[in-house]
Amino acid sequence: MSNGLVDAINQYGFPIIAAMGLGYFVYYIWQWVTQEIKPVLGEANKTLIALIDRIRMLDNDLIRLNTKLKMIEELENKENKKIADDVRKKK
Repeated sequence: MSNGLVDAINQYGFPIIAAMGLGYFVYYIWQWVTQEIKPVLGEANKTLIALIDRIRMLDNDLIRLNTKLKMIEELENKENKKIADDVRKKK
């Protein structure tokens, strides 16, 4: 330990020096989070929003395609039924 730290502990007491050390630690962490982490989180949030939008577009496309396939299937069933009815009438 350095003499300055020992002298400060003798003069102010350990709890005061420990509180000052913890205060500096909190300040350091706050600075680190606001300068390093926050910008990265903002950029990741923008990327996440863009991906969610793409997923929604794909989901809408799948719904449209599914609807079209159901309509085609219904039309084919109607045509097949009509053909089958015509064949029965000819017999």
